Formats: sequence, C-alpha cells, structure tokens
Amino acid sequence: MILKSNYFNTHSTKLASAVLLASLSATTLSACSNPAHNETAETTDTAEVTNTTDSVDTTSETQTSVTEEADTPSLDAQLAGDVTIATNKGDVTLPVNPRPIAVYDMTVMQDLTALGVPMDGTIGDPLLDSLTMPGATPQNVGTLFEPDLEALNTLNPQAIFIGGRMAEKYADLEQIAPTLDLSLDEGDMYNSSKDLLAKLGKLFGKTDKANDLQADIDNAIADAKSVTAGKGNGLVILVNGNKLSAQGASSRFSFVHKQFGVPMADESIEDARHGQPVSFEYIQKVNPDWLFVLDRTSAIGEEGEGAKQVLDNELMHQTKAWQNDHIVYLSPDSYLAYGGYNQWMTDANSVIEAFSKAD
Repeated sequence: MILKSNYFNTHSTKLASAVLLASLSATTLSACSNPAHNETAETTDTAEVTNTTDSVDTTSETQTSVTEEADTPSLDAQLAGDVTIATNKGDVTLPVNPRPIAVYDMTVMQDLTALGVPMDGTIGDPLLDSLTMPGATPQNVGTLFEPDLEALNTLNPQAIFIGGRMAEKYADLEQIAPTLDLSLDEGDMYNSSKDLLAKLGKLFGKTDKANDLQADIDNAIADAKSVTAGKGNGLVILVNGNKLSAQGASSRFSFVHKQFGVPMADESIEDARHGQPVSFEYIQKVNPDWLFVLDRTSAIGEEGEGAKQVLDNELMHQTKAWQNDHIVYLSPDSYLAYGGYNQWMTDANSVIEAFSKAD
C-alpha cells in the first residue's frame, strides 16, 4: 500500500506554470529588443531556468539546508520530489518536508527535536524536555493513546506519526492524513532506532544531520561498551511502586546487555511485555554485580515512593550491587522515548560515569 499527499502535486503544478510563463515572457521580450540585448537576455533567462531545473534533482546536502525554515517548506523543498517511507503498515509516499505534521510518538518527537524539525501538533503533556525544541508551542492534538480528532482536523496535517501506543487508532487517523506507524522493534532496538532516525532524516531533508546524530550514538555506545568490559554482570529491573519486574534479552532495556556489553546476571528471564514479575528475594538470590533500575513511577509523573526508597531495604542491602554502590538509574527516556537520540546519549553517559568509578 502506498499513500500519497496531494500537497506536493498542487504546489508542483503551480511552480511548473510559473516557470513556463516566465520562459514565454522572456521570449516575447527578446524579439522586441536589439541584438546585443537579446544575447544578454537569453543568457540570463537560460541560467534562471537551468537553476530551477537543477533544484528538482537536489542532493541530500541541499535537502539538509531546506528544512531550516520553521514555518513553511522552502521552494527547493517543494521541488525536491516525493519520498517513500517504509512503515509497519506499508509504504507511505510524501513530499519532502511535509507541513504541518502531528506526532503521537515520543521517540519520533525526540528524534525530530534532535534533527531540528518543528512539530505542529503533539501530545498535550510530553513529560520530557527533550521532546520539543525550546520555545516551541505545538498544538495539543491528544494523548499518547487517544487522539483529539477535532483538534487534529483543525490542524489539517499533511502527515501523522504514531508508535505502538497509538497503533490501535491507525485506521481513524489514516482517514485524516497519511499516517506513518513507526513503532520500534523492542527486541532489536538499536537497528530499529537507527532505521527510524535515517527515515526521518530522509523525509525532512536532514540526511546529513541524521548521520551526525547516529555517529554520536555509535560513539557513545562504543565508549560505554569499552568501560563495562570485565567489570561484572548486571540485572535490569523496572520498579513500579512496590512491584518489581526483571527485564530480559528481548525487552526495550536489553540495550544494557546487547549494546553496552554488560553480561546478563540471569539469562533465564522470561519474555513479557512488562518484564518478569520478581521479588526482593529474587534479586538477593541472583545477586548481580550491577543493578540497572528504571523508576516507572517517577518517569510517568505519578505520586508515590520512588525506586530509591523502594529498594532501600534489608534484602537489597545484602546484594553486591548495593554494597558496592553499583546501582545505575536509567533515564525516563528509556521507558517513554526508548530508542530516541537523547535516550541513547543519556543512558550511555550514565553507564560510562558509573563504570568509570568502579575498580
């Protein structure tokens, strides 16, 4: 299935008409001028038409500068042609740098912010500062799970971006505008997130910028992996109030093991959407060298005891991780915007800082 916006077709027709009219006018004027003037005019007109034609075949370098304008796509962007993006619901074809856009996925929001792409409509409470550019005031078009269809219709977006939390609403959203389901594969988050960043760079004429951001991520991962080598195993847990769950090799937190190189303290953890429910006795028994903690209560802004208070008990005090101060708190991004640029950079730096202090 290929979806295509009418936005580009309308603008390209107007532009083509304008170029043809300019060419006819130049020809008429040259017939009424003296020979010397004719030669100059023809040379100038030819150069102008050639420049316009060349802009149709813009390179990725040219496209990178196209999206610096925050309000409307520039002339070059409108002439750059269509881009086809593979999504979880099939291919979607859009003009380069579609505007306005509505975004319901935090990972996409974080990557667009890192790329410098403004968003016209987003969720009402983004929770993380890394999801919007400073000073930006995008329109509230709903929540992570429920779109505000009235607000969305008022915005009249050229494209809608969603992730797994909004996937069930795809059919409703697709009736309003081309909708891109860019949900990540949690079991292969690195490659999935790398692909997402590249797609967004391609769509918004920011390929060079996307490559630079990916290089930042790869360098941070390499640094984290080098500092964790030979310093023990680890266990990742999610703390939600007084409930604990261990995260396995296919969870969204598996980057701790797969990318950062920390061996799993327990390789038998069951795969489950929210992890394997465990107890403090389980953590004491596994007795990991390092404990990686995601505080869900704090991440989503709920009231109640945070993970630091919940983990401060007699059983935990008996573990190597507690005794050696080997507890690393993962960023809220790793739960809300997992796979986003800021998530990779923040968690890599946290691991580098903690392991650099270890003997």
